[in-house]
Amino acid sequence: MSSGSLKLTLVNQSSDANNSTVLIYQQSVLASLGEYAVAWQVIQNLGRGWSHDFEYEFDLSVGAMDSYGNTSPLMTATPGQLFSVYSAPSGDQIQPKGSVPNKTTEIWVQNDLGVGATSACIYRSGKLLATKTGIAPGQTAAFQFNPSIYIGVVSQWDVKPGQILNAAIMSAVNTQISLAGLTGDGTIIMSGGGPGRASTPFTFTLQPG
Repeated sequence: MSSGSLKLTLVNQSSDANNSTVLIYQQSVLASLGEYAVAWQVIQNLGRGWSHDFEYEFDLSVGAMDSYGNTSPLMTATPGQLFSVYSAPSGDQIQPKGSVPNKTTEIWVQNDLGVGATSACIYRSGKLLATKTGIAPGQTAAFQFNPSIYIGVVSQWDVKPGQILNAAIMSAVNTQISLAGLTGDGTIIMSGGGPGRASTPFTFTLQPG
C-alpha cells in the first residue's frame, strides 16, 4: 500500500445492552517467540446506534524500548527497511541501516548495542501495534502485516490500549476483516448480541464507502 490512510467507522447495530468493549488488533505474519500482538484500538461504551471513527494509516512507524522503559523517537518504516539500535555517547539510538536482504515485505530491527537486550516496537496511526521483547545483541526482530484487522468483544477482560494480548484474548477476538482493495473509507457494522438465551454471537461486517 502507498502512503495515505483510511477512515474506518465502527457502528453498533447490535442487540447488546451491556456497553461491551470492542478490541481491534493486527498480528505480524512473522510472529515468533517474544513477539506479541498489542491492543491497537480499544473502543468502550459504544451505545446502540452510536459510531466510533478511527484512522488506519498505511505507513508504519518503528521505535525501540530499553530495559529501563525508555522509548526512542518514532521513525517512519516502509517494508524492506532495516533499522539498527546502537549505542552512542548520548545514549542508545535507532536509525535506518539500509534494506533487508531479499525481504521486501518485512521490517527488521537489529540490536547492535553490543551489550544489553532491547525491544522493537511497531506503531500504526501513532498507536502501538506490535512489539518484540528481549532482542539480544546481534539478533533481529522481523515484522510483516497483511492489510487486515482482527475485531471482537472483550468485555470479560479489562483490556487497555497498548496492552500485550494473551492467547485467550486473541482466541476470542477472531473475526478477521480484510482491508485489501478498499480504496475509500469503510464502515464496520457490529451486530448480534442480546440478552439471555436469545443472545447470538457478535458479528462484524465491513461495508465500503
